Amino acid sequence: MQDLELTEEQTMIRDMARDFARNEIAPHAQAWEKAGWIDNEVVRKMGELGLLGMVAPEEWGGSYTDYVAYALAVEEIAAGDGATGR
Repeated sequence: MQDLELTEEQTMIRDMARDFARNEIAPHAQAWEKAGWIDNEVVRKMGELGLLGMVAPEEWGGSYTDYVAYALAVEEIAAGDGATGR
């Protein structure tokens, strides 16, 4: 396995997504699975944190981060709840 050196921004995004997933997503994942939906408030918070539209250009409302940071964020969110990470 090859070690990947992350930029400071990539590390920050990964850590923020990990903390968010552990604190805001994982505790509710089982209830959301049973209900068949994800809480709108969590989706709103993800948007506020810049976790939505990460590869969309800024002029379209995205944050246009690099694909490594995007993949790291998706991986962390999916660790909290696979359905939310899609």
